[in-house]
Order: sequence, then C-alpha cells, then structure tokens
Amino acid sequence: MWQSLPEFGTVVLYAILAATGYTLALSLAAGAGRPRLLQAARLGAYGTVGLIGLGVLTLTYGFVSGDFRLHYVADNSDRTMTTAYKVVALWGGQDGSWLWWIFLTGLFCGICLKWMGRRYLELQPWVLATFMSIIAFETLLLIFAVAPFGVNLGGAPLDGKGLNYQLRTWYMIIHPPSLYIGFTSAAVPFGFCLAALITGRLDSEWINATRKWMIFSWLFLSVGNVLGMMWAYEELGWGGDWAWDPVENAACLPWWTASAYVHSTMIQERRGMFKVWNVFLIVATFWLTIFATFLTRSGMISSVHSFAKTNIGEYFLYFLGLIAAVSTSLVVWRLPKLCSESTLESPLSRETAFVLNNWSLLGCCTFIAVATTWPLFSEYFLKYPSAVGPTFYNFWLPIPFIIVFALMCVAPLLGWRKTTPELFRKSFFWPLVAMAAGMALHFALSGPLRMWPFFTVSNLYAKPEADVVGFARAGANMVHYLGAGVAWVNGKLPLVVTALASFKLAVVIQEFARGAVARRKAAQLRKETENVVLALLRLVAKSRRRYGGYIVHLGMVLLFIHFTGRAWGTDVEASIEKGGVLQVDEVYSVRYLDSHMENDTEKRSIISDIEVIERGKVVAVLHPAQNIYKSRRGESSTEIARHVTARDDLYVSQGSVDPKTKIATFHIYVNPFAVLLVIGGAIMILGAVISLWPDVQEQEVTAFSYVRAAAGIASTTIFFLSLVFWPKVSTAPTSVIDPGWLADTPGAISNE
Repeated sequence: MWQSLPEFGTVVLYAILAATGYTLALSLAAGAGRPRLLQAARLGAYGTVGLIGLGVLTLTYGFVSGDFRLHYVADNSDRTMTTAYKVVALWGGQDGSWLWWIFLTGLFCGICLKWMGRRYLELQPWVLATFMSIIAFETLLLIFAVAPFGVNLGGAPLDGKGLNYQLRTWYMIIHPPSLYIGFTSAAVPFGFCLAALITGRLDSEWINATRKWMIFSWLFLSVGNVLGMMWAYEELGWGGDWAWDPVENAACLPWWTASAYVHSTMIQERRGMFKVWNVFLIVATFWLTIFATFLTRSGMISSVHSFAKTNIGEYFLYFLGLIAAVSTSLVVWRLPKLCSESTLESPLSRETAFVLNNWSLLGCCTFIAVATTWPLFSEYFLKYPSAVGPTFYNFWLPIPFIIVFALMCVAPLLGWRKTTPELFRKSFFWPLVAMAAGMALHFALSGPLRMWPFFTVSNLYAKPEADVVGFARAGANMVHYLGAGVAWVNGKLPLVVTALASFKLAVVIQEFARGAVARRKAAQLRKETENVVLALLRLVAKSRRRYGGYIVHLGMVLLFIHFTGRAWGTDVEASIEKGGVLQVDEVYSVRYLDSHMENDTEKRSIISDIEVIERGKVVAVLHPAQNIYKSRRGESSTEIARHVTARDDLYVSQGSVDPKTKIATFHIYVNPFAVLLVIGGAIMILGAVISLWPDVQEQEVTAFSYVRAAAGIASTTIFFLSLVFWPKVSTAPTSVIDPGWLADTPGAISNE
C-alpha cells in the first residue's frame, strides 16, 4: 500500500468528501423531522474526523519517509532536515497547511459532538450540518485546487528543496497551530448561531453554549498573534514586532470581533439585549476567519507571510458570499424573535460603556480591513496601483486604540442599568488618585526616558498649494487641519497611556481588594479564619469569569505600555571599523571587536563579536550573524542578537561585512519595555484560562472540560517556554576566518 502513497492519499481525500456528504445528508434529514437519524449522523461525523486524521498521517509519513514523488514533500523538505522539522513542514506550505486546517475543523466538530452528548438535541442536527458544510467546502478545495498528494510529473528528485530557513524555528512549531486553532474553533459558535436561527430557539440556551467556545477561540487567536509578533521580532531582523503587514492584519481581524462578543454577550445574559448584535458578531468572527484565509492563501496581496498566487481565491469569494447570504437571510427571517427585552436606561451605565466599547472595537477592525484591502480595490476597480504602509496605520490608529483602552478602564466601575452618584464617587476615587500619581511620575521621568514625542506630522498633511481652488482646496484644507490635529494628539499619547495604565492598575487592585475584604468579613461572621492569599484564591475560584477578565485587562495594560515604548526608542544604522565604538544613545554604546566565519553541514555563517557597554561598563558580548545556506545557494537569513533587561532591549542586526577591511554595517535598536510583550501576553492567557476553567459547581465532567483544561495547560506552557526562549542571544564560538570563501560567496559579503 505504501508503495503507492500518492494514490492512497488521493483516495483518502475522496473518502473524506464522500463521508462528509453522507453525514450532511443525515444531519439535514434529522433536522427536518427524522430525529432517529441523528445518531447515525453523529457516527458519520466521527468517521469523517477519523478519515481526515488518516489523511494527515499519510502526508506526515510522506515527509518522514522522504517520499519526493509528492511535489509538496519535495518543495518543503530535504534529507538534511530533522524528523521534527519534517513533521512541522506539514503546515509549512499551502497544501499541507490546508489539510491541517481541515483536520482541526473536524477535530473541533468531534469534540463539540462529544461535549453536547444528549443535550441541545434540537440544535445538534443543524450544528452538525453546519460543520459538514464547512468541511465539504474545505475538502473540495483540497481536492480540486490544492492537491497535497499531487506528484512530480518528471519523477521523484534525488533531494527536496527544503523548508524555508526562516521557518526552521521554535515558533514554527507553535505559532501556526495556535492561530489555526483560534480560526477553526470559531466554527463552533457559528454552528450554534445558525442552528438557533434555523430552529427559532433564540433564548439564552445557545448563548450559554457558545460563550466559552468563543473565549476559547479568542484565547488561541491571542496566543497566535502574540507568538507571531515574537517570531517577527526575532527572525526578520527589522527591530519591530508588528509591521502592519497585510497577513498580520488579516490574522488579527477576527480577534476584534471576538473581543467585542465576549463583552456584549454579558449584556444579553443579564438584560436580554443586543441579540441581533451578538448574532452579527458571531457570524462576523467566523466570516473574518475565512476572509483572513482568503487574503493569505490567494496570493492577491504582497506579503512576506503569504502563499504563492493561485486561483484558490475564487473559491473563497463564493464561500464568503454564501456565508453572508445565508446568515443575513436567517437573521431577517427571525428578526421578530431577536427583539431586545429591555433598553438602555442611562448613559452612565455598564451597558452603555460596553456598547461604546463594541463600536470602538468594530471600528478598529473595519479600519484595518479597509486599509488592508484598499490596494486590491484600487488596482482592480480604479486601475491605479497603490500601497498602504505602516506610517498610515501608525498615524491614524493610536487614537481609536486609546479610546478602546479608556473604555476598558472605565466600564468595570459603572453599575448595571445606571450608576448612582455615591457609587461613582466610591468607585472612581482611588483610580483617579492613581492616575494623577502616574501622570506626575511621567512628567518627572520624561527627560531621562525621552517620552516626547510619540508621532510626528507627515508631509502628507501639508497645506495645499496656492493654485488649488474651490472644493479641492476646501478638501485639502480639511485633510491638512485634521492631520495636524491628529498629529498633535498623537504627540501626547505617552502621557495618556501612562495615565490610563495607572488608572486601570488601580481598578484591578481595587476590585480584588474589595472582594478579598468582603470574603474575610464573611469568614469572621462564620467564626472562621481566612488569610489574604486564601481569600484571593477562593474569590477567583468562585467568580472565575469576572476575575479572569480583570487579569486579561492587566495583561492588556502591559501590552499598551509595550507598544508605547516605541515613543522613546532609538534606531541607529552605521558602518564600524574593527575596534570602533558606536554611541547608540545616552545609556548604550557598542564596540565592534571582530568578525569570523563558521561552517557546518547546513550553512556557512558570518558572525560578528560586539561588546555592549552600558554607562561605561561592558555588560554583554553579542554575536549577530548572517547565514548562507548550502542547499539553497545564495539564500541567506539574519540572526539577530539581543541584550535584554527589564527596561530595555538592545537589538543588533548585522548587515554587510567587508572581508578585507573588516568594516561591518549594523542596525541597532534600543526598544524600551520589549519584554512586556511576553509578560503581558502570558498574563492575558492566564486570565483567559481562568475564565475557561470548569466551575467548582459543575457536577459533570464533560469533554469540553478536558478541552478547557488542556487549552489552559498548553497555552500557559507555551508562553512560559516562550519567556525562556524569547530573550535569545547569539553565543556562537569563534573559529578560523576563511577570507577566500567570504569573498567568493554571492550576496553574503558586500565590498561596497
């Protein structure tokens, strides 16, 4: 059988399609009035998941055994790769990653079925039918547009091309699977939403069923995006972690709508409001996962992350249109049952704050989506090529982000329905004191930390020329003054972030302190003893969703401080002679000691030795490098080196090195608060895991309980390991220099 692996794999794909069609037919029949067929449909779904798993194992075997008859295996692996990277190569390209995507979709279908058991019997057929429809589309795409088991027409090559060397990293193992889990698990809330609309069971049943699934999806979307930032920071050598690349933008779009839903669902649970809005957010989250996949896999946008351009985009456009049409039709049909049971009673209430928060989150999402797709629109409809770069996003988005941050700070302090003056004074007093203290500290440290300015005015907003008249001049003036106003506000944002971060930190401390004090008083009335630590632990255990949310907000505070650190970062690029010293900023300087070459079976590396001098004292020796790979002649990658402290991250990227004069070019960054990306991300994940953890009151341990526990353990482990691996510093040993080879290698060393 294994002698005909390509044929066997292809047969498995057709078997998946057949099983999916069979299960879909049974599900529709069960939902249409033949409930006895539900069990057969469930068994069919389990069988489908098993076949998808067999397909994944078959392709994995092709990688591990080095079956280069398969063009996907030949394009993404070679004989020098370790077994671990051969397995990882499964999702290193278009074909295998799509098969992996289908496997995760099927896996969540099976887990969801096991979790539902004998509950939600009226919803189950339609949830299952939704899953089977999604898997059927994905499998059709796999067979007719992707073909992971396609063969090389010229026969099997002696060796493969190998996996891209920027993908041979720790992050390749954890980043794509985390993001894919976040994307594919969004199908569960979507399935429940469609099932509720079809059956008309639009009470709180389906909302309660989907809430923790959406938190689960949000959790792994957060993990995937933060890991992607860490990967970009370490592997691409440009000194940043978010470049507003189109694929990065696409990956974050579902995160915004999922975040909005996690907040707005609380209003529906408490007040019976915003039913249509919550349906929209669930559908939008799933729709955006498919849309993000379309942008990434169609090749229609230019990105270092995207796959090659293929005709796969047409299939996605049809599927996106089908999702939108079906969802809209169902909402219109069920609109009378989606009416709110109550209305907003006061502008100063938690409901109002959540509404404003939702609109702000959706506004950010819409802005990013429009800006990301604008080059496509401009090229195809206006016949005018255009590009939207990081400067555009960095100029216009900080203010909306700050609005979201401010609402996140204020909302927990407001009461449901309305906030009384007494509650307002009681809730806001200490956070406002903390805000004032934070602002005073900011002004005190503004000189040493170079906190001004955050952004500068772009010449895009220059005053119009004198010969511009009429409406054109009025429009140009409007753009100029608006841009100037935004630039002025952006220049003050470090102070605003400091104030809001201080405010939010006080809010979190205040909420935990009040809860712990109340618990200790209640224990004293029962004549029991409960110390502070025990009171806090029991407080979180009793209200995991609420206090897990506060912990997530604490992580967000650290991420805002991390991104604000760019306001006073340093960026220096210079050529240095051997033994020369370069002053980077007021704190750091570097001394270029020497460069040398190392040679192994995989690559040749040009490595530099650099001393880091902090306030006149040598604190570290870094070894940035450039690798030139043998299996792909001329292909190179940059190995950065970092000196990490709690305050700063000194980041060194090596450019060219002259083999004769030893003059080397380096790009050096000082990034304040860089480590907060990892710490803040880990705290966010911890808070989400606490919110997901099974409640103490649960009497039955369900399949999803295990999934939540596994998700918590896996995501927390991933981030603690990332915390260990992320501050990576090159420690390459010295070796004999080979000037002849250095001069002979194209693209490796520049003599300019």
